[in-house]
Amino acid sequence: MSIKNLDITFKTNAGNIHAIRGVNFDLPRGKTVALVGESGSGKSVTMKAVTGLLDSNCIINSGNIFYNGVDLLTLSKKDLRQKINGQQIAMVFQDPMTSLDPTMTIGAQIMEGMLLHQKISKSDAEKKALELLNLVGIIDAEKRMKNYPHQLSGGMRQRVVIAIALSCEAKVLICDEPTTALDVTIQAKILNLIKDIQAQMGLSVIYITHDLGVVAKVADFVNVMYAGKIIETGTVDEIFYDPRHPYTWGLLSAMPDLETDDARLYSIPGSPPNLLHEPTGDAFAARNQFAMKIDEKAAPPMFQITETHFAATWLLHPDAPKIELPPELKARLERSRKAAFLGDKA
Repeated sequence: MSIKNLDITFKTNAGNIHAIRGVNFDLPRGKTVALVGESGSGKSVTMKAVTGLLDSNCIINSGNIFYNGVDLLTLSKKDLRQKINGQQIAMVFQDPMTSLDPTMTIGAQIMEGMLLHQKISKSDAEKKALELLNLVGIIDAEKRMKNYPHQLSGGMRQRVVIAIALSCEAKVLICDEPTTALDVTIQAKILNLIKDIQAQMGLSVIYITHDLGVVAKVADFVNVMYAGKIIETGTVDEIFYDPRHPYTWGLLSAMPDLETDDARLYSIPGSPPNLLHEPTGDAFAARNQFAMKIDEKAAPPMFQITETHFAATWLLHPDAPKIELPPELKARLERSRKAAFLGDKA
């Protein structure tokens, strides 16, 4: 999948909100790409454009979303639903209770897509549904087929949602905060489950999250979003061990760390901009302690750092002053490197 220059506006009573402002990124086959950023940065809206789930007050100003050479934005909603959604691209949402129908049994909900899209018999669909429940680690699958969503725990419901997403053998799995509503123990199990299924089925996966701890565990590539733009992109190692954008520094500094000497958890000062009034310069300038005068006048382009690593900050301009990483973040990254090294040795 490849997203090119995606630009989206929402019409509201207060005015037009320019929510997505020229997003570009690629999803290589069989890889995992993470979209990271604070709430409101545009992560979910970008992925809803892929699946045609945008609200009626949305205007797609420009851009392309290519999937296997087909621009999904040229397809009607009917074609998206019948030919792409579920069969080619599936989505796992944050709260399984909003995805599951409380009036239908688990088995019926898993079988529904197969009966609609794959035109298989009910007995074959039931057999495959049992296989999927076993695949996602549901114990006593035959009994669970007859249960309703309220009879399952949060972790089990999320596993069922994953089974539904896989029921029509989709090639791309979009996970929108799939573990936020779960406790940390279940969260780890769900993340490992998705990784295992990805390896077995050759899935390409997109994670939407604000949790950099999740990103470190699952991603091959990371796109950091802020105010409707991708402001840094690279491999997971480049983003975690050599971040270049002050916003990425802030996100990494805000990660909980048991070894820190600070009594309080770091937070990025200020708030994201109101996109009803689009900033003329760098959208992060007001929150950036390293901002320069040019940040107030012009938005920075994407500066290339390596073949895979780019960041949109004027600090990377050849004439910009050389800024060192904040000492606390430098120490945190060094601890992360040591932990990763020891993990590899183990």
